[in-house]
Amino acid sequence: MKRCFWVPEEDPLYVKYHDEEWGVPVKDDQRLFEFLILETFQAGLSWRTVLHKRENFRRAFEGFDPQRVARFDEAKSAELIQDAGIIRNRLKIRAAVSNAQAFLKVQEEFGSFAKYIWGFVNGRPIQNNWKLDKEIPARTELSDRISADLKKRGFKFVGSTVIYAHMQATGMVNDHTVDCFRYEEVKGLFS
Repeated sequence: MKRCFWVPEEDPLYVKYHDEEWGVPVKDDQRLFEFLILETFQAGLSWRTVLHKRENFRRAFEGFDPQRVARFDEAKSAELIQDAGIIRNRLKIRAAVSNAQAFLKVQEEFGSFAKYIWGFVNGRPIQNNWKLDKEIPARTELSDRISADLKKRGFKFVGSTVIYAHMQATGMVNDHTVDCFRYEEVKGLFS
């Protein structure tokens, strides 16, 4: 079975993530918040590192409930900085809290974060047709625009590259290469 070039075949967790999650359109706010938090912590690191700590993040960030995370205080942040199960970066922990607060404001304004974020693609995934890994961009004009809008709304650690990775993970773009077995499956989810 042919998979995208970046999948380490020797890592069952990574293979499962690619085969079952990556690129599947996500329109549930809590899952979108989860990916936003995980992508924030990935900035400058490998996805593999974050993926292997995902369950620890889920525990530490209370099931990725944005209302709970928005209420984290300095004591909770100090507790998280001591948690060896997650990535212990003070700025990213603070960003997760402020991003939760900004996330709630977006929900209030648009009715849901999904409605807001998916509005950038008119509710339908962008279907790319990449043949080679070097064709896949790290950012696009659209991720630049989303990043700028999120920053304007108070989000942190949401540069264009982080946002493009978020778009890929949550299925706003189908960036499976055309020779990957998941390309047609994911494409068929919204055809």
